[in-house]
Amino acid sequence: MSCLQTWPEPIVRVQHLSESGITAIPERYVKRLSDWSTSETECDVNIPVVDLSNLFSDDNSLREKTLSIVSDACRKWGFFQVVNHGVSHELMKRTREVWREFFRLPLEEKEAYGNSPATYEGYGSRLGVEKGISLDWCDYFFLRYLPLSARDRNKWPKLPLSCRELIAEYGEELVKLCGKLMKVFSVNLGLEEDYLQKAFGGEDFGATMRANLYPKCPQPNHTLGLSPHSDPGGMTVILPDDHVSGLQVRRADKWVTVKPVPNAFIVNIGDQIQVMSNATYKSVEHRVIVNSAKERVSLAFFYNPNGKIPIKPAEKLVTEEQPALYPTMTYNEYRLFIREIGLCGKSQIESLKLPH
Repeated sequence: MSCLQTWPEPIVRVQHLSESGITAIPERYVKRLSDWSTSETECDVNIPVVDLSNLFSDDNSLREKTLSIVSDACRKWGFFQVVNHGVSHELMKRTREVWREFFRLPLEEKEAYGNSPATYEGYGSRLGVEKGISLDWCDYFFLRYLPLSARDRNKWPKLPLSCRELIAEYGEELVKLCGKLMKVFSVNLGLEEDYLQKAFGGEDFGATMRANLYPKCPQPNHTLGLSPHSDPGGMTVILPDDHVSGLQVRRADKWVTVKPVPNAFIVNIGDQIQVMSNATYKSVEHRVIVNSAKERVSLAFFYNPNGKIPIKPAEKLVTEEQPALYPTMTYNEYRLFIREIGLCGKSQIESLKLPH
């Protein structure tokens, strides 16, 4: 579609705005009063934390308890943190820091990777192509990791010098982690261990990565780093900033600020697994707040179905009492639907529910 080839307006880099010395943010970044980051929050709870090493324990009761914790998290929260996940802590730290260094490069170096809405691949500062939409206080770099046919290392940053190597190694480790989690999700749903992975395309699935920079903001309560949304893909694995919190998860009518555990990943269910589980698992609305004192860098790894394979509720989870809640649709079709309207809470996936 030609309307997706170029941005409808000139792109402004949020980092440039932040560093320009402004004391008030442009009107395009001001959110509705009901969406201000001072809206109802809950401070005395945190998302569940799962020790993945317990899944391989000789103690059967410990394994079953861990599976139960994951199951409850997927059903009630849509989010959880994982520790002892098998990914090198040093690799996590180095990968996050290389992206922090990238965002500190001169603007002209970063602009060489400026993206378009055709694929979003590269250096960007907005989501959604509708002219005049509200903008988020965030710059990002988006890249394709899998399938290999879609991977182009020349589109990955050549600076810092270690960036491309770290992206490749980090991606390889996160693919392994996601593979483990897919088996856990399948078993907990009462499906064959490899059901979800096969439904994603077996070895022919997709994976992308987005490095996010949330610069310091002179009016943090009036805007958001990322507007409320659920993730359209299968599963997201987030490496948060190790110094600054910012991710918030909707819990009933309140926002819960996630308190990152050291060396943990944050995992959340995406819309495609909600569909496959026939809404047994929930892709939960979340957002990102910003602050005036510190910038924040996070990495999101998106583990997705093959874009050409029809996605539908698992037949074993469809009964007379619980009929199929969603129509069959490929991930490519759903992704195009999302891109045209931008981030809109849970409205996209909810609008697809079948009448019963």
